[in-house]
Amino acid sequence: MIERYTLPEMGRVWSDAHKYELWCKVETLVLEAHAKAGTVPADAVEPVRAAPPPTPERVAEIEATTQHDVIAFLSAWADNTVPREAAAYVHFGMTSSDLLDTALAVQLTEATDLLLDKADALVAALRDHALEHRATLRVGRTHGIHGEPDVWGHRVADFAFAAARSRDRLRRSREAVAVCAISGAVGTYSNIDPEVERYVAAELGLKPADVSTQVVIRDGISEWASALAIMATVCEAIALEVRHGQRTEVRELWEPFGRGQKGSSAMPHKKNPIMSERLAGMARIVRAQVTPVMEGIPLWHERDISHSSTERIALPDASIALDYMLRLTHRLVSGLVVDGDRMRANLESTGGLIYTSAVLLELVNAGMSRDDEAYPLVQKAAMETWDTGVPFRETLRRRAAEAGHALDEARLDEVCRPERYVERLDAMFGRLASLR
Repeated sequence: MIERYTLPEMGRVWSDAHKYELWCKVETLVLEAHAKAGTVPADAVEPVRAAPPPTPERVAEIEATTQHDVIAFLSAWADNTVPREAAAYVHFGMTSSDLLDTALAVQLTEATDLLLDKADALVAALRDHALEHRATLRVGRTHGIHGEPDVWGHRVADFAFAAARSRDRLRRSREAVAVCAISGAVGTYSNIDPEVERYVAAELGLKPADVSTQVVIRDGISEWASALAIMATVCEAIALEVRHGQRTEVRELWEPFGRGQKGSSAMPHKKNPIMSERLAGMARIVRAQVTPVMEGIPLWHERDISHSSTERIALPDASIALDYMLRLTHRLVSGLVVDGDRMRANLESTGGLIYTSAVLLELVNAGMSRDDEAYPLVQKAAMETWDTGVPFRETLRRRAAEAGHALDEARLDEVCRPERYVERLDAMFGRLASLR
């Protein structure tokens, strides 16, 4: 992931320097477990523990010859070990994937914890914004067309609950990737005691794999990538709503626009939804990682490395991009400008057409047949309003008179009162208030 979208903490998780620190930690824990069991000399542990991790530059230099990253790492780290002979027992009984998969599990849990912190903050921001606007009337739209009266807080509440579910899904996926495998070549424990695996897992806050071959099967990592993609897409859904609301013809919502900010190099009047559009683009990046990661589940027999090259790109990119998206979405929600007056004006702009559903039901309740009388009457009146701009209540009144029907104006006043749509949402907002 390019630096533009990489936040420092998440960038650190996926840095080569941190990766080699984790590799040193895993190898040291394995060595400790062997020493406790008497498998290797106890005096080999301290020199290895004291040896500083090799630099990424030194590992890359050796790998240029070995064409094997783990061997290059072990050689570079041995060069830092005093006395060097103590490094002879490093990687004892292990295979490369024991090191790679276990350290990767730690990186994935670290990355997930950063994401969960930001997800918590986003859920709280969405909840608070929705509650603040629980009575802000707006028109609800279906297919982009005015439907019925709604409130802005209702729309945001939908996002809040979706973000909370996505966060909880991500939390569950953390368990799926927090898996340690130290089982040796082909995963049969032929040269390493399962107790070593249990010791390393406990020290790292992981759980031993139920079973592994030479690699941990990638269904858990696929679940994790999918959870990230869903969360990213919820962020995009929020952004899409803002993008529509900021259109000139709508003008109900505005992204935060800072002092000194410029909207266009050519048109000084522009205030573009650049944050929302950026979120839409980045969601594509996160979603794009799901299929390549999932295709790492089927491998040849006990192991091949066709998953490896994919994961070196997909896992950091997905988590780095979502980390940035969560922060940006939080900024978007926290700084969002809501024009309640414009929302009310748009709600009233179609001359009452947004009440056709309520009027239809009221006429049915008054004794008209739905299909033969009420629906045709309401539809004809509505189409006339679309065509002429005459308010719906007027066209309805005239069409009803022509058909010989008397309208209960008091009842129509009640069903065409927008505030009643607010009252029906009290229970939902009560659930929202307890969302954490």
